[in-house]
Amino acid sequence: MIIKTETGRSFDTDSDLTAPERHVLQKLFAWGSMASSLEQFREKRDEALEKGWNNSGPVLQGAALRAIILDLEKKLLKRIANK
Repeated sequence: MIIKTETGRSFDTDSDLTAPERHVLQKLFAWGSMASSLEQFREKRDEALEKGWNNSGPVLQGAALRAIILDLEKKLLKRIANK
């Protein structure tokens, strides 16, 4: 999947993220649409990164995942502001 951030950066999840990072990102896509606050989203982010893929342990964030997460946070803040 190709993800394009609001700043115009593109990421290919197949080549730019590890399998554990993709797993975490799937969870964060869901939480980005359901979270009622940035704090709640960040708690879920931290939990997903700590537990890892099938509770396999912590997932280290590469630069691509960090950039995508920041973009998700910005989108969340816009969604909350428009309520």
